Amino acid sequence: MTTTPSQRHLATAIAVALYGVGTTAALAQSAPSKPPQQVVKPPIALAYIDVATASSDMPGGNMMGAAAQGGSSGGLFGALGGLARGAAVAATSGGNTFGQTRSMGFGSGRYVDVSVYTNKNRSLADATQMIPAAMNLGESLKLVAPIPEKPVPVGPVDEKPYEPSYEKPKGKMSIYWGCGETIRPGQPRTLDAATARIEDFGKFFVARGSTTKGARAEPGHPAWPNKQDDRQVTDSASLVGQHSFIGTGLPESFKVSLGAPQDLMPPLQLSQRRNESGFDLEWQSIPHARGYFIAVMGGKSDGSDSGEAIFWTSSELPDVGFGLLDYQSNTNIDKWIGEKVVLPPAATRCAVPKGIFPEGSGGMLRMIAYGSDAYFAFPPRPTDPKIAWEPEWQTKVRVKSTFFSILGGMGESEGRRRGTREEPAKAKEEKKPNPVELLKGLFGR
Repeated sequence: MTTTPSQRHLATAIAVALYGVGTTAALAQSAPSKPPQQVVKPPIALAYIDVATASSDMPGGNMMGAAAQGGSSGGLFGALGGLARGAAVAATSGGNTFGQTRSMGFGSGRYVDVSVYTNKNRSLADATQMIPAAMNLGESLKLVAPIPEKPVPVGPVDEKPYEPSYEKPKGKMSIYWGCGETIRPGQPRTLDAATARIEDFGKFFVARGSTTKGARAEPGHPAWPNKQDDRQVTDSASLVGQHSFIGTGLPESFKVSLGAPQDLMPPLQLSQRRNESGFDLEWQSIPHARGYFIAVMGGKSDGSDSGEAIFWTSSELPDVGFGLLDYQSNTNIDKWIGEKVVLPPAATRCAVPKGIFPEGSGGMLRMIAYGSDAYFAFPPRPTDPKIAWEPEWQTKVRVKSTFFSILGGMGESEGRRRGTREEPAKAKEEKKPNPVELLKGLFGR
């Protein structure tokens, strides 16, 4: 039983009265003492390495064209459309561009973003990363920091009040969740955007996810890839081995060795099969995967700008899934596996229940296999809390593998889109609407 400080003082007073001072000393020695706090100083230098494998069964041109035409509205869906357009530009550009590890799973390829920083040279413009031969990119990468933008002259401030204008959302949104053949009781959770209050949106959009900062291309943070070095990461590349960072203000000891858990993950291989109960999704397990998550976004169109946006995720708890389709911490992944929000690493299948997405709805399917965050530092943290920890450098590595498709697979959707000579009218009726265009209708253009 835990005792409070006041209870211990009372016990000591009684002991003095009954048994003398000797017992008092014994009680004082048995009282719990607060362990000493270790002094931890910030590292001199930091490196971030983001690792991503993206796969898709979508034809690059068709898929990226649809993504690039995504919503231009403000707010949540405007941001989604902007990210999709940015991903489309990145994935179809001639060279390798920084930030493709955060491209929401669109396109196919292997990507690595790297950045480095030192507090001994906060305006560091460039650095060199010596790399293992297995990366197939020679002996080194050139890291370059973007040049700070020139400050924009500030003109007179207009103090006149103005009335903000916006287009009221329209249409409905519904959320479904959970793998299985049938829709769970109590589903869907539906929101009418035209009549909902601000607090209703907050309750509806349950979105777990807490993606921490990784590699960044900013002044003082030399990064790769860049305009001077935009070589592509090949499909056979490996990061396993020693990586060294060299630059003004970077410690000579800045050498980190990466192992298989920090390497590029294999691409997700997801097979889809329509059955009488919906869709069966099945995939091969990936080595070092910490967990999996699947989300589908589609809708029903009534031929107007309105309609119904539909969300389904593999979670056992309601979640629209936006925040979970990116890097997550080891602690959160383990927590969400326990809550059955994230599928465990042993999972290899999940079913989308029948009746959620109408035939021909064109739901956008995204899946992620989470790798594990890894942290390296030198010198290692002392086990004795009395010894201060003063690391010369620290490195953080994040890993993931993502997959993008249309619900049901491209074979089925392409067949509908092309139609046949015998049934051209039916093919036209079942043409899948662009889900992003539907969302534009829901939230304004």
